[in-house]
Amino acid sequence: MSEGGLAQLFMTMRPALLRFLLARGVSHGDAEDILQDLFIKATTVAGPIAEPKAYLYRMADNLVLDRSRSAVRRKDRERAWVEARSGDRLDVDDAPSPERAMIARDRMADVLQTLQALPQRTALALRLYRVEGCSQQQIAEQMGISLSAVEKHLQRAYRSMRDCRVRLDAEMGNLQRLNDQGGNKVADGG
Repeated sequence: MSEGGLAQLFMTMRPALLRFLLARGVSHGDAEDILQDLFIKATTVAGPIAEPKAYLYRMADNLVLDRSRSAVRRKDRERAWVEARSGDRLDVDDAPSPERAMIARDRMADVLQTLQALPQRTALALRLYRVEGCSQQQIAEQMGISLSAVEKHLQRAYRSMRDCRVRLDAEMGNLQRLNDQGGNKVADGG
């Protein structure tokens, strides 16, 4: 099955995949997020797939497992952070270096520029979904468009953000290489 065919199959199987995720104990909101991630992955799969339906179910199951592992790691990090903060650490300066602060400001400006470059309806769909926590169905009703159109707007926004992140990560890699070659200390936070 071609990559376009897998995305088409996903659209056909979406209700069944949603039921599958809900049966796994995933909340409806998380299931919608997982389906969004699954669709993006389905559009980027290269090469033929022998059993595309089984492949989609396996991808959905893997995304559930990834979220579960991430939640455990997040809780462990939060616990470690609370434990580290519980002691007196007056001698440690937690402020980022001026270089780090400058890099963070530049990266934020790039992200904001990417968001501002989105088409108005795409930006609205993203804001309603990610910032205001509206479901995709609520967004469709509010914007007067189909659920499929909401998904397409979100996909466009996610692609733009992914491209921005790839570009920023490449820039950070270039800064790190300069630092490793004896350049300035911009990328190491020091």
